[in-house]
Amino acid sequence: MRFSVVIPVYNVADYLTACVDSVLSGDCSDYEIILVDDGSTDNRSGPLCDALAARSPGRIRVIHQENLGLGGARNTGLEAARGEYLFFLDGDDTITPDALSTLSRAVETYRHPDVIAFFLELCPEGGGPSSGLQRHSLPAGRVCTLAQHPAMLLDTPSACARLWRRELFLQSGIRYPNHLWYEDLYTTENLLLEAGSVVGLELPLYRYLLRSGSIMRGRDPSRNGEILLALEQVLSWYRRRGCFAQFQEELCGMTLQHISYACYRVLRQDPQHPLLPQLLAYLTQNFPHYTKSKYYRCLTRSQRIVLFFLRHRQYRLPALLFSWKEKEIPIRRAPL
Repeated sequence: MRFSVVIPVYNVADYLTACVDSVLSGDCSDYEIILVDDGSTDNRSGPLCDALAARSPGRIRVIHQENLGLGGARNTGLEAARGEYLFFLDGDDTITPDALSTLSRAVETYRHPDVIAFFLELCPEGGGPSSGLQRHSLPAGRVCTLAQHPAMLLDTPSACARLWRRELFLQSGIRYPNHLWYEDLYTTENLLLEAGSVVGLELPLYRYLLRSGSIMRGRDPSRNGEILLALEQVLSWYRRRGCFAQFQEELCGMTLQHISYACYRVLRQDPQHPLLPQLLAYLTQNFPHYTKSKYYRCLTRSQRIVLFFLRHRQYRLPALLFSWKEKEIPIRRAPL
């Protein structure tokens, strides 16, 4: 079997049928769908998973489990998977009709690479024009490694923006963390280091729904502190593998992106939150000369404003600025 489409499900009954149908209606037949009901509490999502499986016997499998978070649900799916490749699809998103067939051809063309990246289309809830594409930096149609293209560390870490060879997880032992935000960052950058071949397609194959109820739009600013756990997992992995110095510039740029984004999120909700100096301290401890990095100059103006005021322990001014001119804060971050 070529693909295992792993769909974590948690209280997404209003979106799940469209999600599953986007796979079933495609022009590829060499796949299975694994629905992982991650302890849904809406009394609808779990039964809907069973109903969808009954509608497509032999094609869809359902696993019900206690809540482990998005990462834990993905782990359950990948352990149960039978396909050569894993396609992670969130239960409120969809894929294009040709997504799997396009990826199947790419697998053959590029001789079964470990990772195939593609674009995400950002789709507002309720319809309307697309909000743009989340792109990667990989050279189109060229097989490479992280050593050959280290800038991929600054691409979105989203698991859904890539097709993964299942053996990459099995051989590396890398898994997603349970119950944590930023589970993609925790995992993706380490998998890219272990991958022997990575390919980028300049095609939008995944439709990411921008909705107010998603995990990363929660209201608890302290949860942004979990970015430090994810970053420490990545930096520690590269140090243990003896690769930190080789990729130090890109790891600095990656840390800059994520720290500035987390600070922005916290500032908008609570400019006096004690997490803010902790985030900056982590950045300076690991990359004391970060302002001299070439990737610091690549940050958006808003990201640099965040870091400037944090260095000077001024928290209220950027918070007021962002609330006043919210539309002018295009933090260059992916859907997480």
